Amino acid sequence: MPKRTTTLMDPPVEVLLDSVDSKFTLVALAARRARQINSYYNQLGEGLGMVAPPQVTSVSGKPLTIAFEEIAAGKAVLCRIEPGEAAAGDEEPVAPGAAATEPAPPGA
Repeated sequence: MPKRTTTLMDPPVEVLLDSVDSKFTLVALAARRARQINSYYNQLGEGLGMVAPPQVTSVSGKPLTIAFEEIAAGKAVLCRIEPGEAAAGDEEPVAPGAAATEPAPPGA
């Protein structure tokens, strides 16, 4: 096992990579969840409640850091859907804030 080095990132990248299968998956999952967290904070005053709130308490107010902390805590997980598993109109149940899709922008 490689020697663990200190990093400036908390949680460490090594811990995050243990939660997913590849670096690409980590980046994609964190980016998607960070967008959801950002949308949650942007729509707070409007009372829409369409996006799940952050699932961990964080010192940082940055959406990407919160997303990484959720992944490290196991609160945000990737749910893969195999081809042919679900019909086009079927909705799959997801854990709160896990891999839920964002609402479509107006006019899309």
